[in-house]
Amino acid sequence: MIHDEFESFAAALPDMSALIGLDLGDRTIGVSVSDRIGAVATPLETVRRKKFTVDANRLLEIIRDRNIDGIVLGLPRNMDGTEGPRCQSTRAFARNLSRLTGLPIGYWDERLSTVAAEKALLEADTTRKRRAEVIDHVAASYILQGALDRMRNLKDG
Repeated sequence: MIHDEFESFAAALPDMSALIGLDLGDRTIGVSVSDRIGAVATPLETVRRKKFTVDANRLLEIIRDRNIDGIVLGLPRNMDGTEGPRCQSTRAFARNLSRLTGLPIGYWDERLSTVAAEKALLEADTTRKRRAEVIDHVAASYILQGALDRMRNLKDG
């Protein structure tokens, strides 16, 4: 089920949930995963996009192998908060993925996640070639970490 409101997504998750975070690009999907206590998002891999069925099968394989309980999709809003064609594409991907899994799907505002990931990789003195290889799944971990931090605040607040 797709949840437009992050709070309803968080409420739909069982306690001690492992999550997958996705950064959808035109050519790649950055993938990150969380631990069961919801503390840490870890970059996992970058899936080279082919067609939806192939991409979804890879994601579902990761979800099965890692006993994932929920999916967080980065929602690429414009800097002014409006939604453009990339948001529509992300929402279409979520609708198609929801037909293949009963897991809750939520959105996280991903503005500046790639910028933050790039900055962290530059600070770590990562080579340009290596940055290109890992930027998408590092950005996915920024998206997922933001969602995890928000969920922790919801529980504490």
